[in-house]
Amino acid sequence: MSGTVLDDVTTMREAATTLRSPQDLDPLVRRIGHARIVLLGEATHGTAEFHRWRAELTKRLLAERDFAFVAVEGDWPECHRVHCCAVGAPGAPNDPGQVLWGFRRWPTWLWANEEVAEFAAWLRSFNSTGSGRPCGFHGLDGYSLGESLRGVLHYVREHAPAHLGATLDALRCFEPCGDDGVSAALVPENCREEVVRLLTALRSAAAVEPGLDPAFVATQNAEVVAGAERYYRELVRGGARSWNARDTHLSDTLDRLLRVYGPDAKAVVWAHNTHVGDARATDMAAAGMVNLGQLTRERHAADGVVAVGFGTHGGTVIASDHWGGPVRRMAVEPARPDSLEGVLHDAVPGEDSLYVFGDDGASEWAKELRGHRAIGVVHRGGGYVPTVPAARYDAFVHCDETTAITPLHHWEPAEVQTYPSGV
Repeated sequence: MSGTVLDDVTTMREAATTLRSPQDLDPLVRRIGHARIVLLGEATHGTAEFHRWRAELTKRLLAERDFAFVAVEGDWPECHRVHCCAVGAPGAPNDPGQVLWGFRRWPTWLWANEEVAEFAAWLRSFNSTGSGRPCGFHGLDGYSLGESLRGVLHYVREHAPAHLGATLDALRCFEPCGDDGVSAALVPENCREEVVRLLTALRSAAAVEPGLDPAFVATQNAEVVAGAERYYRELVRGGARSWNARDTHLSDTLDRLLRVYGPDAKAVVWAHNTHVGDARATDMAAAGMVNLGQLTRERHAADGVVAVGFGTHGGTVIASDHWGGPVRRMAVEPARPDSLEGVLHDAVPGEDSLYVFGDDGASEWAKELRGHRAIGVVHRGGGYVPTVPAARYDAFVHCDETTAITPLHHWEPAEVQTYPSGV
């Protein structure tokens, strides 16, 4: 090990806050301060410790800093059912686990797992004892083409029959692809015009019903249809444009939620590191890619944005070894010695630790370019993203030895809409 790396390890060890209880998150809560948006990442989708520390921090932000909602890298319709349960909406189930069990799009385990069910149950209890507006739970993603179209149709039939024609035209246009989003790229070009007509009609109808009401939910479903159409068409063309279409949709949905919750509303976002960490601090920028973290920093610089990355040295993870494959508990091989996780392992072995970056000398090690682990829903060995940690994030949580989440399903439905994006 070189002298430079040895110096970095010593500095890392001195800068680390060992995480053993929610109170150990105090330095990060102070760093967040009055920020309006907090982005919480994950190096893998299937790690229990990432979910747990995100949940513990989110609980504190909701209880102590009056954050208004949690937005996740999940589909709008499915997550809206979790939201209805969490806020105690009339007719919604009482058990968030039951709602999460109803998730059907592969890979269900991203959100249908015991760790998320535990947080959602806490959120429902928290909302039931509060006196103000309940805290929401929403999906930012745009894969749910078929279900979102059906959601629009249901709303229009009941609340806005004058727009039934535009809705049916859009529905018929996408009939050839059914629920298979990839096939959406192959439907006629005039489908784009039908989606624009549908969006225009619903935005007009929703304008008279401000708030997170059925009109907004239907309009968001229409936005999902428009976003999915753009994403899958760009996917066929190749390059960075499909990624950019998806992350722009994530960012646009977050902005719509902030507007509907009000000018003082604050949001916590849960998504993969590749979405929440600023793309400009990685090799994504050279490839022409933007992401949610970059767009949020650019759009909300005056509001305050804090991005927190997560990493692990080794352990186990839930993933699949091929697209659409069965869920498996898999090994996370030890991190490369020269990677961010490898050096942090040398600094604080066997511990969960927190690092808050600043302009002081203690963060100099985080201004160096290093490989940073990234595992998606398909895992065939560790991938690494070249990263300048202090530019990509404002803080970092390293969980040295991690364990796999516990899926609610022990099987996976056949429906596959996320191909080929694994994060």
